[in-house]
Amino acid sequence: MGKIKLAVVCSFGLEAVVKRELIKMGYENLFVDNGWIYFEADVADIAKTNINLRSAERVLLVMGSFQSETFEELYDQTYSLPWEDWIEKDGRFTVNGKSYKSKLFSVPDCQSIVKKAIVDKLKQKYQQEWFNEKGAEFTVQVSIHKDRAVLTLDTTGAREGLFKRGYRKDSVLAPIKETMAAALVELSFWNKDRVLVDPMCGSGTIPIEAAMIGTCTAPGLYRHFASEDWQIISESVWQDTRDYYESLVDEEVNLQIYASDISEQAIKAARSNAKRAGMDKYITFKVLDVKDYVLPEKHGVMITNPPYGDRLGDQDIVIELAKTIGNTFGSDPTWSNYVITSYEAFEKAYGQKASKKRKLFNGDVKVNYYQFFGEKK
Repeated sequence: MGKIKLAVVCSFGLEAVVKRELIKMGYENLFVDNGWIYFEADVADIAKTNINLRSAERVLLVMGSFQSETFEELYDQTYSLPWEDWIEKDGRFTVNGKSYKSKLFSVPDCQSIVKKAIVDKLKQKYQQEWFNEKGAEFTVQVSIHKDRAVLTLDTTGAREGLFKRGYRKDSVLAPIKETMAAALVELSFWNKDRVLVDPMCGSGTIPIEAAMIGTCTAPGLYRHFASEDWQIISESVWQDTRDYYESLVDEEVNLQIYASDISEQAIKAARSNAKRAGMDKYITFKVLDVKDYVLPEKHGVMITNPPYGDRLGDQDIVIELAKTIGNTFGSDPTWSNYVITSYEAFEKAYGQKASKKRKLFNGDVKVNYYQFFGEKK
């Protein structure tokens, strides 16, 4: 098979982070469009991107893109695409959809038309009228925006996005996604030679993702993806890709990552999660109130996701936490501090204006990532 087109989907605001990851992996001619990054690839790159991407949500195979203002156009254009090259005779497939500012605004109708077109195409290919759909999973998405339809196959897995690393079995209230945590680290000045602190670590996602970055551990090494069951991608492709990225892991690196929380339950969960991720030996966990924190040395990095006001239902506590973070970490000008929060007046309570502020979405919650840059070494 020749070149294919992939689309990597990410949270709004993280496009630059994911694009940088893809460039580092060797991809060129990337096109970015509102949380989607398109590029040409080979079939083997389905394995490479799924296993190695840290901050993206999923990897989609772009089957086709076309103008569609009528159901007839949607059916004909869908039917013309090479579904038979990908979906096997016993493949089980579903169709998800969304439509925005388009003449074809009924999502259920669009899903039905696309499903019918694909089934008709597969009937022609396999010369049968009925499919048992007990094989590999194929999730089709039809996305229509301003009358332009994009049809994709989800290579990651509809129920298991890239944030599902597999290590977070123990959780606490309102945890941050693994993909977002990795992005926060990537957006910071931290590197493996600097101290990293998360003083409100919750279930440990930020320090665990930092440890994975510091050890060069690909986030998808030890999990399963929907496209691993597709016949078109050989088992050897997946194994060779995993073997390569496993060879890059640096188990001897000396990382200084400190994770603490006032909750003993949270620290217990964080330790368990770190152990499952194989990162426990790189992180020092401690039950500690942020107000009692003593900075271990100069030129460290602090990254944290403190409780939000709507989560606690007590704005006074959020304000007090922001002040405490500012007093503890903002008092040392050599430290670089990063805080993700939905609290709009965070800078005022912290006591400083952020060096940079980035608008992001933590799930469905609109947040700001406040970045306070410290003195350079």
